[in-house]
Amino acid sequence: MTGIHPFHIDVPDATLDRIRTRVAEYPWHEMPDDGGWAYGTNLDYMKALCAYWLDEYDWREHEAAINRFSHYTAPIDGIDLHFIQEKGSGPAPVPLIISHGWPGSIVEFLDIIEPLAHPERFGGDAKDAFDVIAPSLPGFGFSGRPPRPIGPRKVAGLFDTLMTEVLGYDGYLAQGGDWGGAISTWLGFDHAPACRAIHINIMIMRHPDGPQGPEEAAWAERFKREQLMEQGYRTQQATRPQTLSYAMMDSPVGIAAWIIEKFQSWSDIDSDDIESVHTKDRVLTNIMVYLVTRTFNTASWIYYGRREEGGRILSPEGNRVEVPTAVALFPAEMLSWPPRSYVERVYNIARWTEMPRGGHFAALEQPDLLIEDIRAFARTLR
Repeated sequence: MTGIHPFHIDVPDATLDRIRTRVAEYPWHEMPDDGGWAYGTNLDYMKALCAYWLDEYDWREHEAAINRFSHYTAPIDGIDLHFIQEKGSGPAPVPLIISHGWPGSIVEFLDIIEPLAHPERFGGDAKDAFDVIAPSLPGFGFSGRPPRPIGPRKVAGLFDTLMTEVLGYDGYLAQGGDWGGAISTWLGFDHAPACRAIHINIMIMRHPDGPQGPEEAAWAERFKREQLMEQGYRTQQATRPQTLSYAMMDSPVGIAAWIIEKFQSWSDIDSDDIESVHTKDRVLTNIMVYLVTRTFNTASWIYYGRREEGGRILSPEGNRVEVPTAVALFPAEMLSWPPRSYVERVYNIARWTEMPRGGHFAALEQPDLLIEDIRAFARTLR
């Protein structure tokens, strides 16, 4: 391995004190009496969460849990890229890069890294082990920021360099949801044969010819309706991210509310109860990564970068990802999946798994289902 430096998370006390002060001093304001979550993040829930944040939440406990893995940074194309590398058990662990998205972080993967790397510790077979590499996306968390916004295709190039030139792997698999799904797609499209196969739990990319036939047309119309109330954050971050940043960088509660809304509306929860799936501690730890690194602004840049790269279309010529592709369809995914006929025009589908439950944050919501699907796919490639 070349150019790699060990990395340890140790947030200064002054940073934590400043966040606590801003949360404690937040000027609460009104919301409609019939609000629920319909107008956005619920006021009563935010007050309860912030009380917990101040009185019970312990960043140091979670910082230690994150630090139990081996962390590194490596300079790639002028960016100090942060990543976890957990070497797998057994004689031949398969290199696997797992990529998070927005509003996530490496916190999404804390429950899946060890089972993927060391399946024998969880009742599995060491022959299924992976070398797990989990980077922080450029501009997110503990990675450095690019000099200007970049999109998922550029990020995929950085991650391929990490896997092949920095870590020295001859070949690898890629997995991701949210932006990680787009990054994994570009790894399979642009960086085969080094990227030998991909596993995704989201369908972000599109075919230039659009839907074909009544079933695909019906999905396209349904997708438009479903996204009507989800477009606001995406449009803002893809067009004027800097304007949003002035308020957000000054307000831990603002950042928390912006992120929690997505965890509540994109997850497979019971009624409106976000804590039927996500604990306060896990949600707050993910939020704290944005706060202690001051990266809310630069993390939003990827939306602007994707727009500049050309948006959702994978290939104007209609080419598809030809490496073997596994797709895991979680039923509450907020970007609903097209019919398989459409997906097969974009990907070389080798595995198609319709999950019984779960939503957008698969690694957090249903880690066991995701882990087993990745393992099962990898077995077909050995």
